[in-house]
Amino acid sequence: METLPVSSLLGQKGREVITITPEATVLEAIETMVDHNVGSILAMKADRIAGIFTERDYLRRIVLQGRTSDTTQVKEVMTTDVVTVPPRCTVGECMELMTAHKCRHLPVVNEDGTLRGLVSIGDCVKYVSERAKNEVESLKSYIAGGYTG
Repeated sequence: METLPVSSLLGQKGREVITITPEATVLEAIETMVDHNVGSILAMKADRIAGIFTERDYLRRIVLQGRTSDTTQVKEVMTTDVVTVPPRCTVGECMELMTAHKCRHLPVVNEDGTLRGLVSIGDCVKYVSERAKNEVESLKSYIAGGYTG
């Protein structure tokens, strides 16, 4: 299991989180997501997470229900039961949570509920992949006699 704390992962990828108010329209949320090339946006109310709106929410709650993006507010269709993690949570634990809850994004919050950042399944997979690649290179070097230990 990957033991890197998610706070370290945030330090590598950055802590910027794209947010919107729950009263914004879905169209505004989608435009913001496209502008920032992200698959989710946090709905914030008074510096607290009110919900998360994702591409999946759009498909299930706008497209399939025949709603319109320009008149529906984010608060009407966002996921309000947001799974969050503390900064000490490991990358491996994040991946397990995302799998168990069938979600792709986890807000990272301090004990007092303040937002620290957001990690995606892509962030976690990228870290695991890079770590595996480095381990393979180290093993190749060792086998070839280049290990200096």
